[in-house]
Amino acid sequence: MDLELKDILKKIARGNKRITALTGAGISAESNIPTFRGPEGYWTVGSREYHPQEMATLYMFQTQPEEVWRWYLYRYGVCRSARPNPGHRALVEMEHMFQDRFTLITQNVDGLHLRAGNSPDKTFQIHGNIFFMRCSRPCSETLYPVPENMRGKQKDEPLTDADRALIRCPACGDYARPHVLWFDEAYNEEYYKFHSSQKVAAETELLLIVGTSGATNLPNQVAWVVSQAGGCIIDINIEPNPFTRMALDSGRGFFIQKPSGTALPEILKVMKKAIG
Repeated sequence: MDLELKDILKKIARGNKRITALTGAGISAESNIPTFRGPEGYWTVGSREYHPQEMATLYMFQTQPEEVWRWYLYRYGVCRSARPNPGHRALVEMEHMFQDRFTLITQNVDGLHLRAGNSPDKTFQIHGNIFFMRCSRPCSETLYPVPENMRGKQKDEPLTDADRALIRCPACGDYARPHVLWFDEAYNEEYYKFHSSQKVAAETELLLIVGTSGATNLPNQVAWVVSQAGGCIIDINIEPNPFTRMALDSGRGFFIQKPSGTALPEILKVMKKAIG
Protein backbone atom coordinates (compact mmCIF):
# COMPACT_ATOMS: atom_id res chain seq x y z
CA MET A 1 0.00 0.00 0.00
CA ASP A 2 1.17 3.54 -0.80
CA LEU A 3 3.03 5.08 2.18
CA GLU A 4 1.15 8.37 1.82
CA LEU A 5 -2.14 6.51 1.94
CA LYS A 6 -1.02 4.58 5.03
CA ASP A 7 -0.12 7.81 6.82
CA ILE A 8 -3.51 9.35 6.01
CA LEU A 9 -5.37 6.25 7.16
CA LYS A 10 -3.46 6.20 10.45
CA LYS A 11 -4.14 9.89 11.08
CA ILE A 12 -7.85 9.53 10.35
CA ALA A 13 -8.12 6.39 12.48
CA ARG A 14 -6.64 8.24 15.47
CA GLY A 15 -8.87 11.28 14.93
CA ASN A 16 -12.49 11.89 15.79
CA LYS A 17 -14.13 12.62 12.42
CA ARG A 18 -16.58 10.53 10.46
CA ILE A 19 -15.64 7.55 8.29
CA THR A 20 -18.14 6.52 5.62
CA ALA A 21 -18.24 3.55 3.27
CA LEU A 22 -20.29 3.75 0.08
CA THR A 23 -20.78 0.32 -1.50
CA GLY A 24 -22.17 -0.92 -4.79
CA ALA A 25 -22.53 -4.07 -6.86
CA GLY A 26 -18.80 -4.79 -6.97
CA ILE A 27 -18.60 -5.90 -3.34
CA SER A 28 -21.51 -8.30 -3.83
CA ALA A 29 -20.09 -9.66 -7.09
CA GLU A 30 -17.38 -11.22 -4.93
CA SER A 31 -20.19 -13.16 -3.21
CA ASN A 32 -21.35 -14.43 -6.63
CA ILE A 33 -24.28 -12.05 -6.98
CA PRO A 34 -24.38 -10.96 -10.64
CA THR A 35 -24.31 -7.22 -11.22
CA PHE A 36 -27.76 -5.74 -11.69
CA ARG A 37 -27.17 -4.49 -15.23
CA GLY A 38 -25.38 -7.62 -16.45
CA PRO A 39 -26.83 -10.41 -18.61
CA GLU A 40 -28.39 -12.12 -15.57
CA GLY A 41 -30.63 -9.09 -15.09
CA TYR A 42 -32.39 -9.52 -18.45
CA TRP A 43 -35.86 -11.05 -18.37
CA THR A 44 -38.04 -12.60 -21.06
CA VAL A 45 -41.82 -12.12 -21.09
CA GLY A 46 -43.45 -13.95 -23.97
CA SER A 47 -41.37 -13.15 -27.05
CA ARG A 48 -39.85 -9.95 -25.68
CA GLU A 49 -36.65 -9.51 -23.67
CA TYR A 50 -36.71 -6.77 -21.04
CA HIS A 51 -33.68 -4.93 -19.72
CA PRO A 52 -33.31 -4.38 -15.95
CA GLN A 53 -34.06 -0.68 -16.44
CA GLU A 54 -37.45 -1.72 -17.82
CA MET A 55 -38.25 -4.41 -15.24
CA ALA A 56 -37.28 -2.29 -12.23
CA THR A 57 -39.96 0.36 -12.69
CA LEU A 58 -43.24 1.28 -11.04
CA TYR A 59 -44.80 1.36 -14.51
CA MET A 60 -43.87 -2.29 -15.15
CA PHE A 61 -45.18 -3.29 -11.74
CA GLN A 62 -48.48 -1.53 -12.38
CA THR A 63 -48.90 -3.22 -15.76
CA GLN A 64 -47.37 -6.66 -15.06
CA PRO A 65 -47.04 -7.13 -11.30
CA GLU A 66 -46.61 -10.91 -11.42
CA GLU A 67 -43.77 -10.70 -13.94
CA VAL A 68 -42.01 -8.13 -11.80
CA TRP A 69 -42.44 -10.32 -8.75
CA ARG A 70 -41.12 -13.39 -10.66
CA TRP A 71 -38.04 -11.38 -11.66
CA TYR A 72 -37.47 -10.23 -8.09
CA LEU A 73 -38.06 -13.70 -6.67
CA TYR A 74 -35.38 -15.01 -9.02
CA ARG A 75 -32.99 -12.34 -7.71
CA TYR A 76 -34.23 -13.02 -4.16
CA GLY A 77 -33.16 -16.66 -4.52
CA VAL A 78 -29.73 -15.64 -5.77
CA CYS A 79 -29.27 -13.22 -2.85
CA ARG A 80 -30.57 -15.70 -0.31
CA SER A 81 -27.97 -18.31 -1.30
CA ALA A 82 -25.07 -15.80 -1.25
CA ARG A 83 -22.77 -15.34 1.71
CA PRO A 84 -20.84 -12.28 2.98
CA ASN A 85 -17.22 -12.10 1.86
CA PRO A 86 -14.06 -10.63 3.49
CA GLY A 87 -14.95 -7.16 2.23
CA HIS A 88 -18.30 -7.24 4.04
CA ARG A 89 -16.65 -8.55 7.20
CA ALA A 90 -13.99 -5.83 7.13
CA LEU A 91 -16.73 -3.18 7.13
CA VAL A 92 -18.34 -4.86 10.14
CA GLU A 93 -15.03 -4.60 12.00
CA MET A 94 -14.73 -0.94 11.03
CA GLU A 95 -18.16 -0.25 12.51
CA HIS A 96 -17.15 -2.02 15.74
CA MET A 97 -13.89 -0.03 15.90
CA PHE A 98 -15.22 3.42 15.09
CA GLN A 99 -18.78 3.06 16.42
CA ASP A 100 -20.65 6.37 16.03
CA ARG A 101 -17.93 7.69 13.73
CA PHE A 102 -18.82 5.06 11.11
CA THR A 103 -21.67 4.98 8.58
CA LEU A 104 -22.28 2.53 5.76
CA ILE A 105 -24.25 3.71 2.72
CA THR A 106 -25.08 0.88 0.34
CA GLN A 107 -26.74 0.74 -3.05
CA ASN A 108 -27.08 -3.03 -2.75
CA VAL A 109 -30.48 -4.57 -2.01
CA ASP A 110 -29.08 -8.02 -1.19
CA GLY A 111 -28.95 -7.55 2.60
CA LEU A 112 -25.42 -8.97 2.82
CA HIS A 113 -24.08 -6.11 4.94
CA LEU A 114 -26.69 -6.76 7.62
CA ARG A 115 -26.17 -10.51 7.43
CA ALA A 116 -22.42 -9.93 7.88
CA GLY A 117 -23.11 -7.98 11.08
CA ASN A 118 -23.41 -4.27 10.25
CA SER A 119 -26.16 -2.68 12.33
CA PRO A 120 -29.40 -1.46 10.69
CA ASP A 121 -29.14 2.00 12.27
CA LYS A 122 -25.68 2.63 10.81
CA THR A 123 -26.46 1.04 7.44
CA PHE A 124 -28.32 3.28 5.01
CA GLN A 125 -29.87 0.98 2.39
CA ILE A 126 -30.50 3.73 -0.14
CA HIS A 127 -31.99 1.42 -2.78
CA GLY A 128 -33.97 -0.77 -0.36
CA ASN A 129 -33.71 -4.43 0.60
CA ILE A 130 -35.03 -7.35 -1.46
CA PHE A 131 -35.86 -9.29 1.70
CA PHE A 132 -38.62 -6.79 2.57
CA MET A 133 -41.85 -5.71 0.91
CA ARG A 134 -44.50 -3.08 1.49
CA CYS A 135 -48.06 -2.33 0.40
CA SER A 136 -48.26 -1.11 -3.19
CA ARG A 137 -51.35 1.00 -2.52
CA PRO A 138 -49.99 1.90 0.09
CA CYS A 139 -52.30 1.39 3.03
CA SER A 140 -49.36 2.22 5.34
CA GLU A 141 -45.60 2.77 5.23
CA THR A 142 -44.90 -0.46 7.12
CA LEU A 143 -42.11 -2.73 5.87
CA TYR A 144 -42.81 -6.46 6.08
CA PRO A 145 -40.18 -9.21 5.78
CA VAL A 146 -40.72 -11.37 2.72
CA PRO A 147 -42.26 -14.51 4.29
CA GLU A 148 -39.69 -17.12 5.34
CA ASN A 149 -41.43 -19.84 3.37
CA MET A 150 -41.15 -17.88 0.11
CA ARG A 151 -38.77 -19.67 -2.25
CA GLY A 152 -36.56 -18.08 -4.85
CA LYS A 153 -37.69 -18.77 -8.41
CA GLN A 154 -35.96 -20.19 -11.45
CA LYS A 155 -36.16 -18.00 -14.54
CA ASP A 156 -38.83 -20.15 -16.22
CA GLU A 157 -40.82 -20.94 -13.06
CA PRO A 158 -44.34 -19.46 -12.78
CA LEU A 159 -45.94 -18.16 -9.61
CA THR A 160 -48.14 -20.59 -7.73
CA ASP A 161 -51.33 -19.74 -5.85
CA ALA A 162 -49.33 -20.09 -2.63
CA ASP A 163 -46.81 -17.56 -3.96
CA ARG A 164 -49.59 -15.15 -4.86
CA ALA A 165 -50.93 -15.34 -1.33
CA LEU A 166 -47.50 -14.54 0.12
CA ILE A 167 -46.96 -11.38 -1.95
CA ARG A 168 -50.07 -9.68 -0.61
CA CYS A 169 -50.02 -6.87 1.94
CA PRO A 170 -50.68 -8.47 5.35
CA ALA A 171 -52.79 -5.46 6.38
CA CYS A 172 -55.14 -4.87 3.43
CA GLY A 173 -54.68 -7.81 1.06
CA ASP A 174 -53.67 -5.71 -1.94
CA TYR A 175 -50.48 -6.52 -3.85
CA ALA A 176 -47.30 -5.95 -1.88
CA ARG A 177 -44.29 -4.66 -3.79
CA PRO A 178 -40.59 -5.37 -3.31
CA HIS A 179 -38.99 -2.78 -1.04
CA VAL A 180 -36.64 -1.38 -3.66
CA LEU A 181 -36.16 1.97 -5.34
CA TRP A 182 -37.28 1.73 -8.96
CA PHE A 183 -35.84 3.67 -11.88
CA ASP A 184 -38.94 5.85 -12.27
CA GLU A 185 -39.09 6.71 -8.56
CA ALA A 186 -37.28 9.33 -6.47
CA TYR A 187 -35.18 8.99 -3.33
CA ASN A 188 -36.88 9.97 -0.08
CA GLU A 189 -35.89 10.03 3.58
CA GLU A 190 -38.51 7.63 4.91
CA TYR A 191 -37.39 4.59 2.91
CA TYR A 192 -34.04 5.52 1.38
CA LYS A 193 -32.28 7.90 3.82
CA PHE A 194 -31.87 10.68 1.28
CA HIS A 195 -31.31 13.58 3.69
CA SER A 196 -29.45 11.45 6.23
CA SER A 197 -26.95 10.40 3.56
CA GLN A 198 -26.31 14.01 2.58
CA LYS A 199 -25.84 15.00 6.22
CA VAL A 200 -23.35 12.19 6.81
CA ALA A 201 -21.45 13.16 3.65
CA ALA A 202 -21.05 16.74 4.90
CA GLU A 203 -19.38 15.41 8.08
CA THR A 204 -17.17 12.77 6.42
CA GLU A 205 -13.38 12.89 6.66
CA LEU A 206 -12.77 9.56 4.89
CA LEU A 207 -15.02 8.14 2.17
CA LEU A 208 -14.39 4.59 1.00
CA ILE A 209 -16.12 4.07 -2.35
CA VAL A 210 -16.35 0.34 -2.92
CA GLY A 211 -17.38 -1.40 -6.12
CA THR A 212 -19.61 1.27 -7.62
CA SER A 213 -19.25 3.48 -10.66
CA GLY A 214 -21.72 6.25 -9.89
CA ALA A 215 -24.63 5.33 -12.16
CA THR A 216 -27.23 6.69 -9.72
CA ASN A 217 -27.84 10.13 -8.26
CA LEU A 218 -27.47 9.92 -4.48
CA PRO A 219 -24.05 8.17 -4.46
CA ASN A 220 -22.77 10.90 -6.79
CA GLN A 221 -24.09 13.56 -4.42
CA VAL A 222 -22.42 11.88 -1.44
CA ALA A 223 -19.03 11.73 -3.19
CA TRP A 224 -19.33 15.30 -4.46
CA VAL A 225 -20.16 16.68 -0.99
CA VAL A 226 -17.19 14.86 0.57
CA SER A 227 -14.91 16.11 -2.22
CA GLN A 228 -16.04 19.71 -1.85
CA ALA A 229 -15.50 19.57 1.92
CA GLY A 230 -11.89 18.41 1.44
CA GLY A 231 -12.41 14.86 2.66
CA CYS A 232 -10.20 11.97 1.61
CA ILE A 233 -11.78 9.73 -1.04
CA ILE A 234 -10.50 6.22 -1.69
CA ASP A 235 -12.01 4.53 -4.73
CA ILE A 236 -11.76 0.72 -4.55
CA ASN A 237 -12.67 -0.95 -7.81
CA ILE A 238 -11.30 -3.46 -10.29
CA GLU A 239 -11.80 -0.95 -13.14
CA PRO A 240 -11.31 2.85 -13.36
CA ASN A 241 -14.61 4.74 -13.22
CA PRO A 242 -15.92 8.31 -12.72
CA PHE A 243 -15.21 8.12 -8.97
CA THR A 244 -11.58 7.30 -9.75
CA ARG A 245 -11.12 10.64 -11.48
CA MET A 246 -12.98 12.46 -8.71
CA ALA A 247 -10.70 10.90 -6.08
CA LEU A 248 -7.47 11.58 -7.94
CA ASP A 249 -8.44 15.14 -8.94
CA SER A 250 -9.35 16.05 -5.37
CA GLY A 251 -5.71 16.27 -4.32
CA ARG A 252 -6.45 14.04 -1.36
CA GLY A 253 -7.68 10.86 -2.96
CA PHE A 254 -6.52 7.43 -4.07
CA PHE A 255 -7.51 4.64 -6.43
CA ILE A 256 -6.97 1.07 -5.25
CA GLN A 257 -7.40 -1.25 -8.23
CA LYS A 258 -8.09 -4.43 -6.32
CA PRO A 259 -11.11 -6.52 -5.35
CA SER A 260 -12.77 -5.13 -2.24
CA GLY A 261 -12.29 -8.47 -0.48
CA THR A 262 -8.56 -7.80 -0.65
CA ALA A 263 -8.41 -4.01 -0.31
CA LEU A 264 -10.78 -3.52 2.62
CA PRO A 265 -9.01 -5.98 4.95
CA GLU A 266 -5.71 -4.24 4.09
CA ILE A 267 -7.18 -0.84 4.98
CA LEU A 268 -8.68 -2.29 8.16
CA LYS A 269 -5.32 -3.72 9.19
CA VAL A 270 -3.58 -0.33 8.84
CA MET A 271 -6.30 1.49 10.80
CA LYS A 272 -6.49 -1.18 13.50
CA LYS A 273 -2.74 -1.02 14.04
CA ALA A 274 -2.89 2.79 14.28
CA ILE A 275 -5.30 2.76 17.21
CA GLY A 276 -3.79 -0.28 18.90
